[in-house]
Amino acid sequence: MSADAIGTGRRVDKPWGHELIWAHTDRYVAKTLVIEAGKRLSLQRHLVKDESILVSSGRLRLVLEDDEGTVCIEELGPGEHRHVPTGRIHRYEAIERCTLIEVSTPELDDVVRLEDDFGREGTSAP
Repeated sequence: MSADAIGTGRRVDKPWGHELIWAHTDRYVAKTLVIEAGKRLSLQRHLVKDESILVSSGRLRLVLEDDEGTVCIEELGPGEHRHVPTGRIHRYEAIERCTLIEVSTPELDDVVRLEDDFGREGTSAP
């Protein structure tokens, strides 16, 4: 592991809040996402990336495609977690300001945006 693989972190501002990438190696990425109340990430899927989330604080509305291809919606609170397998349609929406811990495979630019509140459909722009 390189000396800079795990360090103080790199903040990336997003239209829905921000993320802090606090570990990035050739095998995994760990980040903290802060989503402002009423904001949501793109409706998206990944071609390669596999991720898991843990709600640290706040309330999250999770949109996640199940094993049968049905898109389901559920609310998660602190301590609740979910796995988002490769290829599944998903979206995170803050019911109230929330903080998520996300651990994933390292493909940060692997995003297929299907819908986006900020006009980023079809891009991997922050």
